[in-house]
Amino acid sequence: MNDLSPAPELANETARRRTFAIIAHPDAGKTTLTEKLLLYAGMLRTAGMVKNRKTGKLATSDWMSMEQERGISITASAMQFEYKGHIINVLDTPGHQDFSEDTYRTLTAADSAIMVLDASKGVETQTRKLFAACKLRGVPVLTFINKCDLPGRDPLELLTEVEEVLGIQASAMNWPVGMGRDFVGVVDRVSGDLLAFRKTAAGGAQRASMERIPLGSEHAAEVIGPELAVKMRGELEMLAIAGNPYSHEAFRAGKITPVFFGSALTNFGIEPFYDAFIDMAPPPSPRMATKLDGTPILIDPVTSPFSAYAFKIQANMDPKHRDSLVFVRICSGRFERDIVVKHYHRGAFVREMRLSRPQTLVARDRTTLDVAYPGDVVGLVNAGFAIGDTILAQSGPAKDGFEHAPLPQFPPECFARVMPADLTKRKSFDKGIAQLSAEGAVQVLRSWENPMGDPFVAAVGRLQFEVLRYRLKDEYNVETEVADLPYQCSSWLVGDVSTFKPTHGSYLAKDLRGKPVVLFPSEWDKRYCAQQNPDHQFVEIL
Repeated sequence: MNDLSPAPELANETARRRTFAIIAHPDAGKTTLTEKLLLYAGMLRTAGMVKNRKTGKLATSDWMSMEQERGISITASAMQFEYKGHIINVLDTPGHQDFSEDTYRTLTAADSAIMVLDASKGVETQTRKLFAACKLRGVPVLTFINKCDLPGRDPLELLTEVEEVLGIQASAMNWPVGMGRDFVGVVDRVSGDLLAFRKTAAGGAQRASMERIPLGSEHAAEVIGPELAVKMRGELEMLAIAGNPYSHEAFRAGKITPVFFGSALTNFGIEPFYDAFIDMAPPPSPRMATKLDGTPILIDPVTSPFSAYAFKIQANMDPKHRDSLVFVRICSGRFERDIVVKHYHRGAFVREMRLSRPQTLVARDRTTLDVAYPGDVVGLVNAGFAIGDTILAQSGPAKDGFEHAPLPQFPPECFARVMPADLTKRKSFDKGIAQLSAEGAVQVLRSWENPMGDPFVAAVGRLQFEVLRYRLKDEYNVETEVADLPYQCSSWLVGDVSTFKPTHGSYLAKDLRGKPVVLFPSEWDKRYCAQQNPDHQFVEIL
């Protein structure tokens, strides 16, 4: 392929890709919203809500058995399908803060994000953190205010909170007519039409019946009713005077978030929202990378040769296969089955390899693919990849390779010693711990003074330990015993380790990369230790 004159196919296929993450505080409804996109794309006949266990119908994106039992998303899932002429790559992320590392890594693979807010709760704690991560990476964000069919806060108040708490302008693209039991639909502020919805007997498992009605018509007045009409007109007039007009350039620059109202449970407003999303959301764009000599370069998705990076590893998605799948985001060029690539790990060339078993994904269901394009998320049966690794087209010498931006790693806050209850299963236990560490589900640390001693595990949140025990039992048939360690925070240490002076209660360890990590009983101890070691730095993110 001539890099200066890219094939029209590559340019066209790249332009119709939409790769995005869905972020939210737990229980805001993001997994349900993901499920409804599958419904409207024709991937499902009926949609299964996260908590709908009575009917036996469960959310497609929550494939892990523990997710289905507890009704929460534990691990990010990737799905690809076609929606109205566009190829959608949706990354459903865990909302619970204990799994934030997985979410942050997944956000690096997204070109945009959908932020889901609960209409009764507004901007919650985890929403702020996830939005900050998007802002840090320059990821444009669309906002969907969910659960308008339930009692909620005033819509104008919610818009104000988005602006004040998140520090971004909010532009209402539609407006709810009524809230809670009175919620009848939304006004499309671009066309001026009322989009009226009716509940179906299927209770949200099937498409909602929608009628587009000119807002000034008698029919619209009948649907809305006189009381709601007065309130709606007042709110729309206020928005026209004091609201923020939508700017596509400001949205792409992360300066404004378009806001939509609806109900993922009943499907009110879902189809219009996704139709607007594919028009607004950006296709894959150029990304910064670093050559092996440290020189920064810009990787264009169309004119640059094939490149991708690994942002997630997941083992045992299918109990029949018991393999490990690495999720890679294609950043540039055309991917073909059996392509020969160069593999780079932490700035060093590793090997050349043939990618003969690429998979496209809908949660844990896999289909072998022959070709993929920038923006696509491809599953590769893992053969020695690590999170953050880069793969490039074979052409050119290995020394001319580059690495995509490194993925963030956060200091753990929970620590424990984990041992098999039955020592005869130590081999299976070690295999499980190694796999979960490779996935980034937990971090494995060892004593700096005695690196050959038993390791211990560390995590950002305590719920990760529950997942660890569950998966060791479910996937490796190993019961475990967990003993908590008396540390509450940690930092990576930068400086001469030989001159570092540990303070009382602190503990010096090393991670699997050999980097020193200091564990502390409290944030106060951490600050005190920093004061006692002015020649060293304590790093929060690697």
